[in-house]
Amino acid sequence: MSAKAHKGGSHHHELAAEHHETAAQHHREAAKHYEAGDHEKAGHHAHVAHAHGLHATHHGHEAAKHHAEHHE
Repeated sequence: MSAKAHKGGSHHHELAAEHHETAAQHHREAAKHYEAGDHEKAGHHAHVAHAHGLHATHHGHEAAKHHAEHHE
């Protein structure tokens, strides 16, 4: 198995991790604004967190596909 074949999967794992981290940051911001009573800002951060969560899920699926394709 070449390093190049593994790169696709590792790239997606790294991107998934980055999106999970960014989602967590936005969830924290949402909680902070919600506690302060600023529900508009809380909603914005919750929406952005959700989007990053979706991207993380996508990259996780892509990493799994690479694994399945290269480890049959």
